[in-house]
Amino acid sequence: MTQAKWPGSCLVVGAVLLLWTSLTGASTDREKLLNEPGVYGTFAAFTLDEEWAKEDQATRIAHVTVLRAVVEQHRQKVAIDLYLMRGLSDHADVMFRIHAADLRETQKFLVDLQNSLFGKHLKTAGIMHGLTKKANYVPGFPDQMKADLKAPSESGPFAIVIPIRKNADWWALEQEKRAAMMQEHTAAALPYHKTVKRKLYHSTGLDDIDFLTYFETSKLEDFHSLILSLEKVKEFQYTRRFGHPTLLGTAVSLEQIMETLAQ
Repeated sequence: MTQAKWPGSCLVVGAVLLLWTSLTGASTDREKLLNEPGVYGTFAAFTLDEEWAKEDQATRIAHVTVLRAVVEQHRQKVAIDLYLMRGLSDHADVMFRIHAADLRETQKFLVDLQNSLFGKHLKTAGIMHGLTKKANYVPGFPDQMKADLKAPSESGPFAIVIPIRKNADWWALEQEKRAAMMQEHTAAALPYHKTVKRKLYHSTGLDDIDFLTYFETSKLEDFHSLILSLEKVKEFQYTRRFGHPTLLGTAVSLEQIMETLAQ
């Protein structure tokens, strides 16, 4: 979208940003929330209602500017990432990934979002919760495998979220048997470790699933091959639910989301 199609919005958005920066001060420790265990991760996907398309562009610009204000208001307590799903998914238009040390802070953000002028046009497509934890099985892996897992993974514009639920037989297995199968699972995934970034959330008791798996990649063909490889290992036979829904979108900045949705 060119500047000419975004009349006066830069001044409005910039003013709101300065206002909220002065009100909220420094943002939360984003890296800590993204990388440490014991943090709640929430994926909230929304569609825009039919009334949104009927609004004139000036009104849409004003409403997405409110979105920025809500995000900035909560940056002290939560880390927020945005994803554009429109054009790639029939589940939703936009998705928020929220990390918080206290799940109540995530709730406050989502309540304020949905109560805002922009949020009143949002219809909830789905909200899923999980918790980051220390690796259960990695400490028992061979040293070389542990070293390979420490190598950095490349981020990419594409983000995929897949909910997973295990069957009762999986949880009835002895820890040693599950550990052996997870080592096989990890060995199958390692060839794609460099090009597909992964993050696991534990959801048992917090949602109707056991795990949320989050992926980032610039090479969807590698992600496709990764999933095919994981479906061949023994551990996958204990999977009761894989996806349903599978969420696909692109990681974008707040400014990009605002510009796209205001069109």
